[in-house]
Amino acid sequence: MKEKLAKLIDVKSIMTLVLTGGFVCLTCTGEISGQEYLTIFTMIVGFYFGTQAQKKKDG
Repeated sequence: MKEKLAKLIDVKSIMTLVLTGGFVCLTCTGEISGQEYLTIFTMIVGFYFGTQAQKKKDG
């Protein structure tokens, strides 16, 4: 359990969560459209999971 929590506190994980929260707020307030949100969110999540998969492959 502690190991999973330690991985969650990784810098990339924190940045992903913060950016996701920020873009959700911007979408809810109407600053950006849902389509823009989807594009940005897909890129962020794709990058995050891509780097996680690469870590597992290398490690």
